[in-house]
Amino acid sequence: MGKILIKNATVIPMADGEKMIANGEIAIEGNKIVSVGPKGTVSDRWDTDETIDAAGMVAMPGFVNCHTHAAMTMLRSYADDMPLMEWLTKIWPLEDRLTGEDVYWGTMLCILEMIKSGTTTFADMYFFMDEVARAVEKTGIRASLSRGMVGVAPTAQLALDETAEFVQKWNGAAGGRITTMVGPHAPYTCPPDYLKKVLAIAQQAKVGIHIHLAETRSEVDEIRKLYGKTPIEYVHDLGVLDSPVLGAHCVHLTQNDIKILKEKNVGVAHNPESNMKLASGISPVPQMLAEGIKVGLGTDGAASNNNLDMLEEMRSAALLHKVNSMDASVISSDQALAMATKNGGKVLGLNDIGVLQPGYKADIILIDFNKPHLYPKHDIIAHTVYAAQSSDVDTVLVDGKIIMRQGKVLTMNEQEILENVQRCADRLVG
Repeated sequence: MGKILIKNATVIPMADGEKMIANGEIAIEGNKIVSVGPKGTVSDRWDTDETIDAAGMVAMPGFVNCHTHAAMTMLRSYADDMPLMEWLTKIWPLEDRLTGEDVYWGTMLCILEMIKSGTTTFADMYFFMDEVARAVEKTGIRASLSRGMVGVAPTAQLALDETAEFVQKWNGAAGGRITTMVGPHAPYTCPPDYLKKVLAIAQQAKVGIHIHLAETRSEVDEIRKLYGKTPIEYVHDLGVLDSPVLGAHCVHLTQNDIKILKEKNVGVAHNPESNMKLASGISPVPQMLAEGIKVGLGTDGAASNNNLDMLEEMRSAALLHKVNSMDASVISSDQALAMATKNGGKVLGLNDIGVLQPGYKADIILIDFNKPHLYPKHDIIAHTVYAAQSSDVDTVLVDGKIIMRQGKVLTMNEQEILENVQRCADRLVG
């Protein structure tokens, strides 16, 4: 088991009650953190394999992207400036043409972009998920993966069969870096009988459910028309929320919906930039946080964002809710950073990531604060949320392994990825 010592860093532990450590050090053994504290915490006799001098840098947990569709990098900027339902009518036909190779290279591009901007874990819902898992396994990132399922599509039964097989094959793979969920797309694409079949797979495999919920007003209106309920009430009454659930978006909620989410311990993936770009609405995140609901952050796919930068997502989340509420104190920088790190771990059911403390997985990023836009250093957390840029991320560790050093990703051939993505995209739209 390798040993790594990070020293001379400003450490943001994100653990409850833990304060920032001005001159701190982090000891890593294998894939776990064994100590975090001020200079001198680690004994001089502790035999390290590598020491990282992080002077001038901030060490913090890697970002957790709670909702995306990785291979949609292939469709970045293909359909812009239109609402969700119109956007889907343009995206879906192109998705029908995607091959496993397209999904592999699109996912590799997504992972490359995420690692370079400090994301160490992501939750994905798409198809050709074996190819996605291969990309995760190769690159060293951590992921919660689910095969997307549309109950009204001709491939509905195939999706169920592939999901059952995928969960059995990949849950716990890549040394535990890969976990799985089942991924019914949304209430408006998954009728009751289909959702019951999905639920049976989840319960048998003992995995969670990743589903879009209450994303648009048109979805809410459609479900009310069909079933006389809100989307949240609909999935609740079917028993879906009796399993661990990751609910993406949760924009249009009633007071009863929020009560249900709280009672059922649903984790919510807030996607502010995608929701703004598609004009889907503004999720009542401040109210959900006040109720104690687990809320993390997601970028959604690069076709509706159009990047995968969690630093931008944090900033957008904070600013959006301030102006929406006309209250500058809403969603503080501390809350925004928590949503991007430790809350995200909880939302994905991964309770040993998102915090720097002994026993947690060593998923750590170093941000270079020796930049003009990060001076003077009045408030390090506020700088991280409101001023830092993805290019400031210097080093990334996942599972105790250095996968990016000085901005260079060590587990990927960047030029090979870019060339293959362009080749696949040209064929796709040609």
